[in-house]
Amino acid sequence: MKTAIAIRHLHFEDLGTLEPLLEARGYAVRYVDATADGLHTLDVSSADLLVVLGGPIGAFDDETYPLIARELALVRERLENQRPLLGICLGAQLIARALGARVDAMGVKEIGFAPLTLTQEGEASPLVALGDVPVMHWHGDQFDIPPGALRLAGTDVCPNQAFAIGRHVLGLQCHLEADPLQIERWLVGHACELAQAGIDPRALRTQAYALQTRLPLATQAVFTRWLDGIEPEPRGEQP
Repeated sequence: MKTAIAIRHLHFEDLGTLEPLLEARGYAVRYVDATADGLHTLDVSSADLLVVLGGPIGAFDDETYPLIARELALVRERLENQRPLLGICLGAQLIARALGARVDAMGVKEIGFAPLTLTQEGEASPLVALGDVPVMHWHGDQFDIPPGALRLAGTDVCPNQAFAIGRHVLGLQCHLEADPLQIERWLVGHACELAQAGIDPRALRTQAYALQTRLPLATQAVFTRWLDGIEPEPRGEQP
């Protein structure tokens, strides 16, 4: 059985609609909670896939939150070994920082549902399966595209929304994994952030419910194409 390790920072910011897809493809999914489990003893070298999920701290906050330094080390290990790595929001920012790219605050919050604008490289990537379906954005930080990576997508608020390195690394600023049917967990968990940003949770709830069918289908198509690209070809029968 293949293995997938997912490092998460908040319990409700999990793999979302990606988890049942991984399980259907034969992965045993293991969550590691960055705030509770021992990151210093975590071995990610043998996992078939490492996913670093989002969270409300910054990729540059290691002086305040020392766990960031350990996560950076784990990300660098995967990059050096050229092993499959998916970063979402904070996870993508950590990949960018590990590769020497700038990560900083945008000065505004991008929270809500909006489609991505794909680059030419993005049109040739798994992201093309999104079409014009709006995806969930929930961040206040941004990354520069790392050296050697391909910029895949952006929005008007945040021009760098996705990048890829070969087939094995995908960084997503947006939350393609988020399940619209689980929006209430996000609204309650981030209630203070929404209030500070002046964002009405009722509007987000309405947007999420309108996308409860289209968005999971589109994002699962994206992740299916990406997983097809990182998984080894099945061996044929030996003569």
